Amino acid sequence: MLNLINISKIITTLTLIYLAIIPKLFSDDSDVYKQLNLFGEVYERVRSEYVEKVSDKDLIEAAINGMLQSLDPHSSYLNADSFTEMKIQTKGEFGGLGIEVTMENGLVKVVSPIDDTPAAKAGLQSGDYISHIDEEAVMGLTLSEAVDKMRGPINTELKITVIREGQEAFDLNLKRAIIKVTSIKAKKEEDVAYIRITSFTQKTFKNLVKEYNKLSLEMKDNLKGLVLDLRNNPGGLLDQAVSVSDAFLERGEIVSTRGRDNKGEQRYNASKGDITNGLPIVVLINGGSASASEIVAGALQDHKRGILMGTQTFGKGSVQTIIPVTSKGAVRLTTARYFTPSGNSIQAKGISPDIYVPQSKLEVLENNNSRREADLRGALDSENKQENNEKIVAIMMKIILLMIIN
Repeated sequence: MLNLINISKIITTLTLIYLAIIPKLFSDDSDVYKQLNLFGEVYERVRSEYVEKVSDKDLIEAAINGMLQSLDPHSSYLNADSFTEMKIQTKGEFGGLGIEVTMENGLVKVVSPIDDTPAAKAGLQSGDYISHIDEEAVMGLTLSEAVDKMRGPINTELKITVIREGQEAFDLNLKRAIIKVTSIKAKKEEDVAYIRITSFTQKTFKNLVKEYNKLSLEMKDNLKGLVLDLRNNPGGLLDQAVSVSDAFLERGEIVSTRGRDNKGEQRYNASKGDITNGLPIVVLINGGSASASEIVAGALQDHKRGILMGTQTFGKGSVQTIIPVTSKGAVRLTTARYFTPSGNSIQAKGISPDIYVPQSKLEVLENNNSRREADLRGALDSENKQENNEKIVAIMMKIILLMIIN
């Protein structure tokens, strides 16, 4: 419970905000003024008449969260702890289970498990829903609260209840661990370099160049092409997606973002220099490829720089801006949409592969309830021939075989 000094500060702050916006409300929109009056009335009723004493801080945070979460699935309020956790996660190391999640219909939805983490090893799959954490219902929690409950001291255990389409709900017992996000994994497959990008963190581009140069030096003239695997990559940092795309392009637009009413358009362009010197590229995608990975796939496809193989991507084409606020927390707010170089919106549509390759039987069994951005409640609406040479055909055949085997 807040002490009297903190309560006084909150009330004073709200009063100052209220007084600051009254003139604008009178001149611009009297309905907004009425709605704020309604909010103030309900707030005071809850404070004075609710059956139990409640925290002013919790009430205000809940109101802010409710406002933001009503906009779309990706806007939310981050309190000080959640904001700190987010900054740690984008650096590539954090504690927990190892899943990228969102909120849908009151449940935690798994967008993608991170490779080599407790969640992935336990068999959690894209499209799974988590209904209970340590036997406590998730319904009624915010996404930040649910994530906090999955965090904890390293090597401690927790139980989650999983709902998977076509099956009865079941429990998984997991042990928390330090999650080191190795966003780049590389190896050689005969005369083809294979690079998997699992997410876009602060060092993704740097490590991509490092691993590719290592393979190039090792394989020398035997290197005939590159496979870029973006399957089940939930996305990450925009600047890293732009840099990764730029690594394979000589010129042209990579992606553009447009805000409300198409205002504030920003374009990101490639600089000269292709680290592969024009080698053929095959990009693997699926329904778990989202956001930043869709930017890379879209840029390479539109510039005819790579052949996309697999299935339709997730379709998260919206930009979230992190706006720090006075509480030491932040607002995660959707401020724009992504558009590919050809002007196509990614939002709720995704990227279509050039060559449709269904998931192997094993993958279908493991992911048969995978869902896309357009299926999320409150998701934003959308707006808005490759060369058949022998090298590319050879690479495609190898990748199809790899996908079937794996």
